[in-house]
Amino acid sequence: MPRPVPLRRLPAALLLACALLVATTACDSGDDQQMVSSDASVVAPTATAEKQRLAKTRFVANAGLAAGAAYQWIVKPYRAGKFKKGTDGRTLAVAKAGLAGGFAYNRLKAAAGNAKADPLLSQAVAPLTAGIESLKELAAKFRKGEAGDSDIGTLEGVIDSVKDAGKSAGAEVTNQIPSVSQLRAVP
Repeated sequence: MPRPVPLRRLPAALLLACALLVATTACDSGDDQQMVSSDASVVAPTATAEKQRLAKTRFVANAGLAAGAAYQWIVKPYRAGKFKKGTDGRTLAVAKAGLAGGFAYNRLKAAAGNAKADPLLSQAVAPLTAGIESLKELAAKFRKGEAGDSDIGTLEGVIDSVKDAGKSAGAEVTNQIPSVSQLRAVP
């Protein structure tokens, strides 16, 4: 015969059960139908409109992280001469630039993917996909210490173009500097 549960545990069990019930009923069912609240005059936005709003938000976040990584870990150290042979801290600066190059490429690709969900943003960003693809080899160049002025110029040009495209579509991008651990987390 099972032992009876002490009364002091009953409120905790009820609280946990209610929390699970609320969490499971609050989850989205995944359909694209409009949700209507109990007040018939208030209608929640459609899933398509929500996806478009989130597309701009995600675009701004991804492009901002790419711009911040490029400036903080590539452009700024390059201009300071940290990548020149014989410079103190060169190895660490080159390693961080390699990580930042891969991170910036990854985030720009994600931003371009986010832009596809918003009609205005997709028109503004579509011509930039070739420029983003040109950055694919940038991380390897930095790791090998082979990056030069033209590579830095290309990177800045692509970042500025993405920022301008976002601004023209109503999604202004500002630099967000990622941490070194965030740089390492990107495959």
